[in-house]
Amino acid sequence: DSLAHSALLGVALGLAVGISTNIGTIIICSIFTITLIWLQQKKILATDTLLGILAHSALSIGMVTLSLLERSIDLHSYLFGDILAVSTTDLITIWVGGAIILLLLKIIWKPLFASTVNYDLAEAEGMSPEKANAIFTVLLAAIIAISIKMVGLLLITGMFIMPAAMARNLSNNPKQMVILSIIGGLLSVLIGLFSSLELNTASGPSIITAALFLFILSLVKFKKKSELKQ
Repeated sequence: DSLAHSALLGVALGLAVGISTNIGTIIICSIFTITLIWLQQKKILATDTLLGILAHSALSIGMVTLSLLERSIDLHSYLFGDILAVSTTDLITIWVGGAIILLLLKIIWKPLFASTVNYDLAEAEGMSPEKANAIFTVLLAAIIAISIKMVGLLLITGMFIMPAAMARNLSNNPKQMVILSIIGGLLSVLIGLFSSLELNTASGPSIITAALFLFILSLVKFKKKSELKQ
């Protein structure tokens, strides 16, 4: 959520310097990640406090910077997504970027999963969980960068959480959860974009609403599964 908030500063950087907003977002989110990890190691403040300060500072500075730029900017599309703003180049970036992200995620999967189960044990086994978590955070920044026009930076967190939460209700092991999360994410996007086209609504909120609908359906299935176990 904090990375998504900081993404607006990345958009402002891209527009101000004249580079791709995707590149600007990845740069700012990566700096955000490195700064957060460094401040966590210094133990200056609690992590929640650091996240709040950095996220809202980046969001505010991004808003101020965009206001100072002497050009017409559709801020709504960056905040809530707009399918009409997605170009062919953006689609290519999503496909290529998504493939690279999945490949890197596969490489760090073992230490990342081990650190989720038991961080100290993963560290004792020499899996470098801190390095895996840092790479994972940068991958999140990349996902935000390539998805921002479609879903919007204020709603992208919902796409990180809801398909995974849905999958958790339906799966019996981590691999099943990953596969069902992907399916849930794809269905959310397809249903959301179709409803956005038919109802003339913003793409981001439509996608998140579809994800919420799928999550509610998974709760019904989860309840039935729990009753059967009892």
